[in-house]
Amino acid sequence: MQMGLYKKILIIAAIYLAAILMVVFIYPYGLRARGIKLPDFFYKDFSLGLDISGGTLLIYKADLSNIDPADYSSAMTGLRDVIERRINYSGVKEPRVTVNKSGENWYLTVELAGIKDIQEAIKMIGETPYLEFRELRSEKEVEEILALEEAGEENIDVYFKTTPLTGKYLERAEVGFEPMTSLPVINLTFNEEGAKIFAELTKNNIGNPLAIYLDGHSISMPVVREEISSGAAQISGNFTLAEAKELASRLNQGALPVPIELISQQSVGAILGEESIKKISQATLVGFVMVVLFMVIFYRFPGLLASLSLIIYVILNLAIFKLTPVTLTLAGITGFILSIGMAVDANILIFEYARKEMKQDKPLKISMEEGFQKSWPAIRDSNIATIISAIILYYFTSGMVRGFALTLAIGVGAGLLITVYITRIFLQALIINRHQ
Repeated sequence: MQMGLYKKILIIAAIYLAAILMVVFIYPYGLRARGIKLPDFFYKDFSLGLDISGGTLLIYKADLSNIDPADYSSAMTGLRDVIERRINYSGVKEPRVTVNKSGENWYLTVELAGIKDIQEAIKMIGETPYLEFRELRSEKEVEEILALEEAGEENIDVYFKTTPLTGKYLERAEVGFEPMTSLPVINLTFNEEGAKIFAELTKNNIGNPLAIYLDGHSISMPVVREEISSGAAQISGNFTLAEAKELASRLNQGALPVPIELISQQSVGAILGEESIKKISQATLVGFVMVVLFMVIFYRFPGLLASLSLIIYVILNLAIFKLTPVTLTLAGITGFILSIGMAVDANILIFEYARKEMKQDKPLKISMEEGFQKSWPAIRDSNIATIISAIILYYFTSGMVRGFALTLAIGVGAGLLITVYITRIFLQALIINRHQ
């Protein structure tokens, strides 16, 4: 037996040992039931989506009254991004945040998998502040509004009007202390565009108050003494140090580009998810058995070895899903199953090319090597194209589609590794060397 064959057999043994360890990592509870204790790392749970594990569903209505209609879509996209960052910061993985429009109204739907406490879910989002600056109205405007309110036709801020400067332009918020009183304050720094808007506001309001509103409530009303071109502002008030730190943290986590109002809240059970998982598991098992039978019937022993590689492929993917922060939703599982089909296709391409070579009376060793070499360009190009498509889907979509794209990309990448490396080693060690 050649030294190269010994090396391949050792590699195969290492692969199966790794596969066994991955199986233990995926499902460690069987060993625990037998009294075998494993490190806590092994008992990490899979991250499951709302449609599988249940959780909380929140629906918010956006107030776009101060936004140009042409900017509605971009404002809602910004709102969605801020909410996603806020939730991820709180430790919830892969939240599903979607924008919906009904008639003239815009809504934000938030799905938080695994969060059963509705108040905890509301706290994650509801504490994200809406920061804005308002300037003093002219006496004429005030008189007109007061007259309309007496007629019962208006209900707006009488003395201050909105400006373009909101938390959207905030770059950083830091806790500081007022030199004279030593009371905590929040120092704000705006980005380049925000600094220009702030400079224009302070230039036009010298001697007048520039009110700072948080979530629709006035919290500070400093008087402008001079034009401020540095893009720096300060929020002062009767804050305790803890309150100032919390407010600065909330502002840094993302100020909402538009105000939102919670209009619906509900807990979502996992019954539908459990039923769907049961059906998917049954369908996957039946499909997998049929694929194995097909491979064995049409390709005999090489087909059996390819099926063994496919089992390792499934184990590897499940271990990756558990090890990494991949949230498994029904859409994500669909992406994984689709990648299994692509892994099978790669093996079929290899065997079909090898079969053509064998029809030319070439030895099995040469036929299999030719099969790998001639099928590689097609396998490489199709898999890379799929991975690129999945990456594009992941970065330019959100929620459910991102879950599908992520599991598809991981599955295709793992399938490429299994096909060109593990399956090839199996064939070289157990078939090719046997027929030299």
